Amino acid sequence: MIELQDVTKRVGTVTHIKPTNLKLEAGHFNVLLGATGAGKTSLIKLMAGLDPMASGRILMDGKDVTRLNTQKRRISLVHQFFVNYPHMSVFENIASPLRVARLPESEIQGRVEEAADLLQLRPMLNRKPNELSGGQQQRTALARAIAKESQAVFLDEPLANLDYKLREELREQLPELFAGRGAVVVYATSEPEEALMLGGYTGLMDDGVVTQFGKTSEIYRHPSNLTAARVFSDPPINAAEVTKAGTEAKLQTGVRWTLDGKAAALPDGSYTVAVRPHRVLPKRSNKHEVELRGQVLVTELSGSDSSAHFRLGDVDWVSLSSGVHPYKVGEDHAFFMDPTHCRYFGTDGTRVA
Repeated sequence: MIELQDVTKRVGTVTHIKPTNLKLEAGHFNVLLGATGAGKTSLIKLMAGLDPMASGRILMDGKDVTRLNTQKRRISLVHQFFVNYPHMSVFENIASPLRVARLPESEIQGRVEEAADLLQLRPMLNRKPNELSGGQQQRTALARAIAKESQAVFLDEPLANLDYKLREELREQLPELFAGRGAVVVYATSEPEEALMLGGYTGLMDDGVVTQFGKTSEIYRHPSNLTAARVFSDPPINAAEVTKAGTEAKLQTGVRWTLDGKAAALPDGSYTVAVRPHRVLPKRSNKHEVELRGQVLVTELSGSDSSAHFRLGDVDWVSLSSGVHPYKVGEDHAFFMDPTHCRYFGTDGTRVA
């Protein structure tokens, strides 16, 4: 287990990591999810011993490693860039940390071959990195991390520079590759979909703060605050001011719907309603849905999904749906929202229903 106790990081007068307390355990992926600049890499560098902390402590399996350098922390780090020794063969690249540790040659051979088999690198062991594809180079870096049998493995957006197909393949394989190895695995990503695919536990990061930590599926379904909801949504979650009176909610544009459950029991007043783009659709699917009619601003087609950005009052909304739809930029279009998928947040951003 890795435990962070009131950890902070400053560069000059700028605070990069604000006071952070976190417990990361072995047996599953621990994902750090946040936009570029949220602090994911900074936090990983602190845990790896690459950057000094301003305050706080870091424990690994109960041992205080705050003042230990990187080499003494028994960790592996895989970046988004392919970090391999160009003059060494794939075999020697994978074996390099084992030789530094002065392990017996027979053990080195066994560990390298096991890792190479897991990453499908056995036919490439005698090649140099410049003879490999980008995916094979990143597999080599991952094999080195596996062969080292580290106490902690930090994967800092390791698939970011690979093509789509390779990303999909490695995403599926990664949980299996590290399963049962006893290492704490920390994976940084800016893609909510990637966090969901990896499962395990997720820490949502924004502006140097972990805003929420817990089981990935639970955080996705139940964000504790509006910042967390925004971090865990791509395209961005739709959010607008809503007025609650009795059991009715009303947008500034006059669109109304009936509330039930916890939302209906809230005190009357102003709140923020948030709903994910895939819950705002161009066609009605049930009688409870509310019509949102707005001017189409931008349309995009990604794979089999269509998205439309549209203006509703003074707020821009996004719809994400399967299939190709005949949107026309500049024209009004009807979209439909199911209120049962709405989340409500107070004026301080805390989720209230």
